[in-house]
Amino acid sequence: MLNIADTLHRWCREAHPFALATVVDVTGSAPLPVGTSVAVDEDGNAVGSISGGCVEGAVYELCRQVLHDRGAPRRAWFGYSDDDAFAVGLTCGGELDVLVQRVDPATHPHLATALAEVVAGRPAAVAQVVEGPEDLLGGTLYVDAAGGVRHGTQHGPLPGALRREIGARAWALLRAGRTARAEAGGDAGTCPERLSVLVHVHASRPRLLVFGAIDFAAALSRTGAFLGYRVTVCDARPVFATPARFPHADEIVVDWPHRYLERTEVDARTAICVLTHDAKFDIPLLRLALDLPVGYVGAMGSRRTHDERLRLLTGAGVTEERLARLRSPIGLDLGARTPEETAISIAAEIVAHTNQGTGLPLSRLSGPIHRNRAPVP
Repeated sequence: MLNIADTLHRWCREAHPFALATVVDVTGSAPLPVGTSVAVDEDGNAVGSISGGCVEGAVYELCRQVLHDRGAPRRAWFGYSDDDAFAVGLTCGGELDVLVQRVDPATHPHLATALAEVVAGRPAAVAQVVEGPEDLLGGTLYVDAAGGVRHGTQHGPLPGALRREIGARAWALLRAGRTARAEAGGDAGTCPERLSVLVHVHASRPRLLVFGAIDFAAALSRTGAFLGYRVTVCDARPVFATPARFPHADEIVVDWPHRYLERTEVDARTAICVLTHDAKFDIPLLRLALDLPVGYVGAMGSRRTHDERLRLLTGAGVTEERLARLRSPIGLDLGARTPEETAISIAAEIVAHTNQGTGLPLSRLSGPIHRNRAPVP
């Protein structure tokens, strides 16, 4: 639902009920991911897309019915169909599981707060019950950046223990920065029936730390910004580390790389790219970086530079387990030569590593193009 946060926030502020159709599961290839929504208000105004056009008409009509009937949420399934040129189906061959529910802002006051946070660019998560008892189906729960919880359902509040359990899972996904399904309940202490919730996450931008103020860093900072990273370029040489040379970076830091890394904030989504290929900068920086809970660490250099770097890092006490985290030479084999091509090579490796991709051509692989991440237990 956060793909249409602006409009939903306005409708909530104006106390306008609306029908919300959300993709809660995807099988095979599909044009848009889990969590994507379409909404329709009482005047017939629609916003959003869940299929790129394949099934929008059918979803729109289902939203109108649910909004008019004021009944329980409904499920709809859309799969591939080539039997009839006019049949409703996905031409991409995937399958969508869609939950359609009526949302009355009066019974979901926390939703307006969550959407306001998203519109303002602040982290927020909304957990939506997509499987479970009918009286809880469609219930929503808002978790803020500090782990605070607010909730509401169509038929009454979530039980306290269940609310805390869902809140904890939603907060974990918010910290991880990803939208995903999570399970809750299933025991006498919370809820006898097992629930499945879809946690919609709007996280702060992940960080891309680029060390070495060179031409390759300028191209990588531009590519990183395009991918949605908050980009920092750091170099100990003030003549090179200037805003004029790196207009796409969010932050320019003049300091020794390892000293800056010691004091800055990183997390599991942070990507660190070491482009200096100078041992006096690289070794203390990589020694620290490989010991931090970051998502990606890569270093530029030739094969010979890489071998010497490994020797120096081993001599500095870095274990084989830590060295195995290092992506060096940095990037995928794209035959890149220019700074711009190299930036794409590096970014491609970061994306593949983040999403557990192979980096191989899709034409040489079989099976689904899009992988579904495992749900949170």
